[in-house]
Parts: sequence; C-alpha cells; structure tokens
Amino acid sequence: MSYPLLSAGFLAVAIVAGLLLARAAGRRAVNWVAVAIAGCGLLVLTAVFDSIMIGFDLFAYAPELVSGARIGLAPVEDFAYPLAVVIALPALWALLTRPGGVPIGELLRQAFVVSRPVSWVNTAFPFAAAMLLTTREIDWLLVIGAVYYLIPYNLAMYGINDVFDYESDAKNPRKGGIEGALLPPRLHRPLLWLALASNAPFLILLPAAGGPLAWAAIAVSTFAVIAYSAPGLRFKERPVLDSITSSTHFVSPAVVGLALSGATFDAGLIISLAAFSLWGMAAHAFGAVQDIVPDRAAGIGSIATVFGARRTVRIALGLWFVAGALMLLTPWPGPLAAAVALPYLVNCAPFVNLSDADSARTNRAWRRFIWLNYFSGFLITLILILLWSITS
Repeated sequence: MSYPLLSAGFLAVAIVAGLLLARAAGRRAVNWVAVAIAGCGLLVLTAVFDSIMIGFDLFAYAPELVSGARIGLAPVEDFAYPLAVVIALPALWALLTRPGGVPIGELLRQAFVVSRPVSWVNTAFPFAAAMLLTTREIDWLLVIGAVYYLIPYNLAMYGINDVFDYESDAKNPRKGGIEGALLPPRLHRPLLWLALASNAPFLILLPAAGGPLAWAAIAVSTFAVIAYSAPGLRFKERPVLDSITSSTHFVSPAVVGLALSGATFDAGLIISLAAFSLWGMAAHAFGAVQDIVPDRAAGIGSIATVFGARRTVRIALGLWFVAGALMLLTPWPGPLAAAVALPYLVNCAPFVNLSDADSARTNRAWRRFIWLNYFSGFLITLILILLWSITS
C-alpha cells in the first residue's frame, strides 16, 4: 500500500472519530480556535524534526511509495498523523472531561495501573524482536507496532478484564496492585472509551501496512483480547480455552511482527512459536491456581477450578518441560533457549502436591514469576543477538 493512501485512510478515520467524539462531548466543549493554533505549532515541529531525522539518515522512504511532495525534507504524507491527533484528541479530551464526568487525571492514573506497566515488555518485546530479526532495520512500522504492543494493547487487554471482573476482583485479596487493578465502577465506561480510542488508530494503521497474513494475525490478536473477558464470550471461564486464549495474548504480537515483516515461516520458526505458545499456556495455568478459592466462590470457571491445584500445577510443569524440549529441535542457537524453561520449572515444582485449600500459597511463586520474565527476556535477548551475528 502506498504511503499517500495509507495516510489518507488514517486521516479520514480521525476526522470521523473526531466528529463523533465532539458530538458526544457537546458542541461547545471543544475550542477549535485553540486547537487550530496548537495544531499549527505541532505541524511546524513535525516539519522541523522530521527534516532533521531524515537529514541524518535515521530513516528514509521508498520513492515509489510517496507522492514526492515535501515540506523541508519531510514527505507531505507525514503530516497526516499530527493532523489526525489535532482532530481527534481534543474531542476525546472534551468527552472525558465534560462537566459531571470523570477527572482526566484520575482516569489516566487508573489507566496506568490497569495496563500493568510491569508486563508491558511481555507483548512489545515479541513484536519488536520478530520484526527486527526479519527486516534487520528499525523503521517506522517497527516503532509504531512496538508502541502499540507496549501500552494501548495492554490497556485494552487488562482494562476489559478489570471492568468485567470487578465484582469477583473485589473479593480477591491479591487485587489492587501490580497483579490487577480494582477499578471503581464510575471509571468503567470512560476506561473502555479510552481503550477503544487508543487502540483504534493502530488497528487501522498496522493492517493497512500489511497483507492478508498480517490482517489475519491482527484479527486473531484483537479477538483474543476481547473474547477473554467480554460478556457473551468470556473465554476466561472456559477451561483449557482460557489458557490457550491467554497464551495468544503474548504469542500473537510476535506473529503480527513476523507477518508484517514478510518472514518465512519455516520449520524452526513454527517450532519456536509452538514452544512460546506452550510457555504461555503454562504461565496462565499456574497463575490461575492462586485464584481457585475466590474464583469458585464467585462462580468463575477456569482450568485451575476444574482440574484442581495439584493437577493444574502438574499440567503447567508438563507444558514448560515440553516447551523447553521443543527448542532443542530448532536450528542453532535456538537450543540454548531450552534452558530458559528451567527457572520456571524450579519455581513451580515445590507445589506439585498442592491442595486446593492451600492454593493461595502459589502467589509467592507467581510474584517471582513476574520478575523471572525479565531474567528470561535478558537470556532470550542474548540468544537473539547471537542469532543476529550468525546470520549476518
């Protein structure tokens, strides 16, 4: 797709969204004169800094994909994005801050907690690593996608969950921190609006930059985010499917990155993705064990409430073991990643005979799991650097 067509589509969506949001906020809620002044300043800054970055060869545009018209060194298509922000963002701000509404500062603070900042890297890293290893360059698409999977994606994934799980979360003693927010009911609707507004531009731009495989991957990724918690679907209450869907939340960003960058899905890559998927299923299953008692009290089904603590822990151990074993079948240096499964096995193994009544004890191990992900990410990064040097 050409850059002019992509920019025009993005701008058209912003105009429609801005009009709808402004109408919902009230005709007099947006001071369009002030918006126009700020917009002019933003466009000037775009021209200046885009020209500087292009002049230093930080990025470039294929001549056949742009119109050729430029302001300074910046293609005119670059200005569609600040224009989209100028049109849509003030209307969204007016809607969220209208009289009688929720203070925007409080909403943003709560949104930050809801999005689980400690876990942002778990979705952004797979996307960025997949694209970087395939294209061997940092381009605008990698940056846009990484930003999306860093914050807006997590806001939608965890925000939808926290809104529709509020009643059960209120009875769960571990909620209210890094393991899950307790979002006041008056913020539920504004948060869903914020999640929609922050995700929509990326869900237009990313598919437009890819082909059918990328469309399918993004569709599956988005559906999994919604289906896990939304009423009528609630995959989180369908044992086994809950773990599969949760794993998709973390594997699909990598698949999207691979699809957008035109990667070849050979046997080694497919095995690696399968191992990643099993890792994700193990993580969800083990994480569900700590909530057996409150979930049963709330009438929520999960892989852990159905199989019980002892069996679920053993299922998680088996999945992590198979994930590590699969990596031994991948081309070098992939087999080194098999060792990444070991810390998770060690962390989980002490609970192999855990009773349902004592299931909350796994919370200590779950907190260790959160930080283990950073250590594992460090190891995977080293392996990817080695792979980069071998294949360069």
